[in-house]
Amino acid sequence: MSTLAFTLIVISAVMHALWNLLVKRSRHKTVFIWWMFVASSSLFTLTIPFLPERFRWPDPATLLLVTAGAVCFVLYHLLNGRAYRGGDLSVVYPLSQTSMVYVPIWGMSILGERLTMPGIAGILLVILGAFSVQMERLSLAEFLRPFRNLGSPTVRNALAAGFIYSLGSIAEKVGVRDYTPLYFTYFLVLIMLGLMSVNLLRPCYRPLIVAEFREHWPLILVSGPVMMASFLTFRYGLNLSPMSYAVPVRQVSILMGVLIGILFLGESCGRIRLGAALVILAGAIMIRLG
Repeated sequence: MSTLAFTLIVISAVMHALWNLLVKRSRHKTVFIWWMFVASSSLFTLTIPFLPERFRWPDPATLLLVTAGAVCFVLYHLLNGRAYRGGDLSVVYPLSQTSMVYVPIWGMSILGERLTMPGIAGILLVILGAFSVQMERLSLAEFLRPFRNLGSPTVRNALAAGFIYSLGSIAEKVGVRDYTPLYFTYFLVLIMLGLMSVNLLRPCYRPLIVAEFREHWPLILVSGPVMMASFLTFRYGLNLSPMSYAVPVRQVSILMGVLIGILFLGESCGRIRLGAALVILAGAIMIRLG
């Protein structure tokens, strides 16, 4: 994995952790995320005339890939939300990260990516760290706890979220190979915003839209460039590296999330959580060396 690709994806991970911090500080999360996409897409649209890269419309194949990616990522958030409504974070979060199990499989079997042994070891370390970050104690029973009730709607929704995300990653990787990551990201954000807007038309959300902006408009304005930076740097990094490496490396955002929780939110950090974050960091370094 090249230094440039690794650097871009790590920057994306930092930005991803920051916009998740902004979401955590909001009151109505679904509405706030919608406002984030409004801010990001508006900023993007305003800067297009000043960008050095000439704007061009995507061809039908690229537009299909953008739409597929947008649908997958919106479904990922929807399924995750349903899983969290009925399950604990320590069960839902590890299962939703199973996308990293599928991504290398899709990368090698569909995209013909070739991985080195250090790279494979790094991917496995990232998967282990991401799966372990919410463990309450070190034991085999605790490690297997999320899989105990595969018939539960919570478990099924979380597993489906991980699978759907991995499919969206394929659409992204193929899309940015033949179309500029800059405008691929732009149309991805626009389509995701459109899909979220349909959801916000429901009566339960309508009164919250203006209220959320009045209460948190400074956070919303900050979120625009943060989200845009996160999206763009990841897709440029994805264009320069195998998908099988890019998606796991972005899990460095978990390490950043742990540090943000300690430094800014006053969260306690158990040894397991910090250790799991360091395992992710070690895996990312191995991927870079691989």
